[in-house]
Amino acid sequence: MSEFLNNQTSPFEGEYPDGHPVRTYLEENLLIRSIIDELQNVNINENFLFFEALFQKLAKVELHFARKENQLFPYLEKHGWTSPSQNMWAFHDAIREEIKVTRKALEAKDIEASIINSQQVFRSLEHIMQVEEGRLLPNAMNMISEDEWKEFKEGDREIGWMFDKDPTPYPEDEYIHPSQDTKRRNLPFGIEDKTHYDEGYLTPEQVNSIFRILPVDITYVNENDQVVFYNRGEDRVFPRSAGIIGREVKFCHPPKSVDQVIQILEAFKAGTQDLAEFWINFKGQFIHIQYFAVRDPDRTYRGVIEMSQDVSHVRALEGEKRLLDWE
Repeated sequence: MSEFLNNQTSPFEGEYPDGHPVRTYLEENLLIRSIIDELQNVNINENFLFFEALFQKLAKVELHFARKENQLFPYLEKHGWTSPSQNMWAFHDAIREEIKVTRKALEAKDIEASIINSQQVFRSLEHIMQVEEGRLLPNAMNMISEDEWKEFKEGDREIGWMFDKDPTPYPEDEYIHPSQDTKRRNLPFGIEDKTHYDEGYLTPEQVNSIFRILPVDITYVNENDQVVFYNRGEDRVFPRSAGIIGREVKFCHPPKSVDQVIQILEAFKAGTQDLAEFWINFKGQFIHIQYFAVRDPDRTYRGVIEMSQDVSHVRALEGEKRLLDWE
């Protein structure tokens, strides 16, 4: 049961098992309403910082939305109900914008704007909660099978909840990280020719296409310091050729850089470091270079990934761009 209920009996006891995704959504709605009630009773002129902190807590509704969008909606789509993905998601985004506007008013300490904008957030949240409770969640209970609800556990935990303390897992047993989840699910595509990664399935051709199109140079060196892979992008920062495969990595760098490369490898192997990064000006470009230690879940060292990218364009970005401008 969620911590905010202060050990009282949940109003959903007996209707939904403890930790069931639907019960968690409903208990979050109780939390949302309790925060709104508290905010409504705060004198913002006298307790501005308290009001601001409470509103930030309310803004964690983003986790509630994210679970619906990434967990609940895909299962509803499998059962042929696409309306939530197409319509309710738009309401989520509208509320996100309202929360953003209110946060800006709070940051500016504009009392009047903070009151007006937060009231709009309260109204919007109450409306969407009524839609959840009146239509979305009852329909979901009728559509989604018990086995499917049990599949929610891993993804829900990855996204998180609004509560200070995680709700009871459903079903209540040992947590399995998605990378260790080997359960086969019904998918709208075949997986016979694909490899299962932490999340999702790809053919070798798809993997190759993804690596080729990525706007970043990637080189993988195994635990024996041998180059075993690089992506053949069209606009590499640093040139590579097939002759590098199998080569010891220290011979792939100019002599002046070798000592630093060896230092990085030794620290990664010892487990004292997991990241090294640099940035340089190179041929009129601003290049960001990162080295990541690759490890098994038990922290066994499996090599290093070197990633290099021209970030000149990224550094020059200002403001926001939200509309497509292909024309």
